[in-house]
Amino acid sequence: MPGNDELIQALSAALESAPGNVPVRKHLADLLMEAGRYTEAEREYRVALDYAPYDAPIKLRLAEAYYRQHKAQVAVMILEELMRGPNPAAQVFLLAASAYVESGAPDLAARAYQKAVALDPALADPTLEQQLPAVPPETPGDSPPRRRPEELVFVAVDDAGMTPVADIERPQVAFNDVGGMEKLKEDIRIKIIYPLTHPQLYKAYGKTAGGGILMYGPPGCGKTHIARATAGEVRANFMPIGLHDVLDMYIGQSERNLHKLFEQARRIAPCVLFFDEVDALGSSRTDLRHYSAMRHVINQFLSEMDGVDTSNEGVLILAATNAPWYVDTALRRPGRFDRVIFVPPPDAAAREAILRIMLAEKPAKAIDYHRLGQETKGFSGADLKGLVDSAIELKLQDAMRRGVPAPLVTQDLLAALKEARPTIKEWFATARNYALYSNEGGLYDDVLEFLKLPEGRSL
Repeated sequence: MPGNDELIQALSAALESAPGNVPVRKHLADLLMEAGRYTEAEREYRVALDYAPYDAPIKLRLAEAYYRQHKAQVAVMILEELMRGPNPAAQVFLLAASAYVESGAPDLAARAYQKAVALDPALADPTLEQQLPAVPPETPGDSPPRRRPEELVFVAVDDAGMTPVADIERPQVAFNDVGGMEKLKEDIRIKIIYPLTHPQLYKAYGKTAGGGILMYGPPGCGKTHIARATAGEVRANFMPIGLHDVLDMYIGQSERNLHKLFEQARRIAPCVLFFDEVDALGSSRTDLRHYSAMRHVINQFLSEMDGVDTSNEGVLILAATNAPWYVDTALRRPGRFDRVIFVPPPDAAAREAILRIMLAEKPAKAIDYHRLGQETKGFSGADLKGLVDSAIELKLQDAMRRGVPAPLVTQDLLAALKEARPTIKEWFATARNYALYSNEGGLYDDVLEFLKLPEGRSL
């Protein structure tokens, strides 16, 4: 409506000179909601909460703004915080019921709706009721409904419950879904999994669940996959952290981002915190003599890993890099990344296992996995995926010509193999030089050992 548009413009202008006027900002956000401008409304509610972080009505409206943008998972996080607070309004439970429905938790939706109507019968919604299952009456002392963590991939929020920090997953993959890497799996079990599954035994020896493992090796060999499978193995939360989650152009903001990420991981422990391309965050400080901003980021990283101001128990830190020679040696100190593990390209048996996993749900028939494992010497996991994709594309072209689809067979993969090449030779050329001439403390002994293998010599 023209009137509303003019009022929105006037309120926006007024806030330029008085940005901390919370009532005016909330009124502006409410008008934006009425106009269907949910993204702009979300922004205004979040700014309002910077000035009034405990304002429950604004949090409720922010949750609604997320819900209207089909971000039901984020809305659920805010609404669950409000439901756990003192005297939550009936509207909180009603919106939670709708958000739970959209995010696929009908039982929790029914509980929330039941609570909303009990608090205010006028909120009864026959349309919503039809989408809900029957649930037994709630008994006194029941806690507010909460979505089971394994059901949800959601966006973490900060202490005020507002600012998105990082994606959190509950991975469905486990070690059975990872081909090969048996030594690496056992190292991760000892360092990360067994402290969680056998806490009393580890406690007897004074060991706690926590610490870090740094994985290095050529790209495409499954470092990220094994990190995700580690979280799935113990049904822990998984936070994949990329450079964009940490680095910021403004001085000091990168350190704050890093602190928020660790704080979030501590609150949802047990949690696997996975840093990809950690060499970009933890570069050797001797190489950064003239770049003080990054030195501060590395110092913050070291402080967070040490848990200077709080405990990191239950925070399991995995990191991956293709360039371990650039990682600051302080990160490899005991208590930080005290296990540095080489992740080599898969051997023949592992390649066979990887191909079996990749083709398990594909239309395939009579595949000679043993032969393919032998023929793909030097291929990384990513190379094998590319091989399968190429074979499928060739099969699709054939199906389009014939008009009849057919399952993949061994010859299709061998035909695709004629055009495929392993992509890891360049990495080993670089790694070999470091292993031969900069192998302080035997860090790269595993690389040298691999290069002595029959498969390694041909790389």
